[in-house]
Amino acid sequence: MSALLEIKNIETFYILIYALRGVSLSVEEGTITAILGNNGAGKSTVLKTVMGLLDDQPDKGTIEFMGKRIDGKDTEVIVRKGISYVPEGREVFEELSVRENLLMGAYIRKDRAGIKKDFERIYGYFPVLKDREDQWAGTLSGGEQQMLAIGRALMNRPKLLFLDEPSLGLSPILVRDIFKIISTVNDEGVTILLVEQNARMALTISDVGLILENGRFVMKGKAKELMEDKDVQEFYMGMRSEESAKGYQRWKRKKRWR
Repeated sequence: MSALLEIKNIETFYILIYALRGVSLSVEEGTITAILGNNGAGKSTVLKTVMGLLDDQPDKGTIEFMGKRIDGKDTEVIVRKGISYVPEGREVFEELSVRENLLMGAYIRKDRAGIKKDFERIYGYFPVLKDREDQWAGTLSGGEQQMLAIGRALMNRPKLLFLDEPSLGLSPILVRDIFKIISTVNDEGVTILLVEQNARMALTISDVGLILENGRFVMKGKAKELMEDKDVQEFYMGMRSEESAKGYQRWKRKKRWR
């Protein structure tokens, strides 16, 4: 595997806040990498910095995608290079239909046959979107909007997909469904960088995990190793280590997604 995304010593100021302090991150092609941490740690800022969504960012450091510098580039240029972003809070176009939202995800594409095929692929992932095809996005439930936001991002045929808090505000059943689709998308060849507070669920489907605190990565390792780490269990999973270890073993025996 090779590094698809390489972030080196990024420093980012968000308004007057020192949000990222010398952050470095390598995302290997074909993997799911999870960034974990509490509110305000800087997780979303990592994604926004790479996407060029913050003014004059980054302040220091470099960002390379497929071996070429993208720091300082416009967001549209970054999207055209093959990175799609599902923001926290979904941000669907509420007064457009489901189909129109999906078309917005394909706005840089000209291959009509490929777009038609991808509609069927997205509807295969999320059958409820097919049922709601002509419905305004603003009338969808929170879970359906999250499905739509992911589907819209996938319509760009990205090489790398950013997901910012995909479980936010969803019921446990919907969270499991969403994460199962994320795992499937990865199995089909899309590299994923996932920002998530649900550490247990994120590490379950990830290859690599990183923990961000106060704008710095304080821990990195294979997802399995982090799930077994006592500090991660206590501070990010809310479980005693004995319970967490048993839970992981149960998941491993029943592993279906990967």
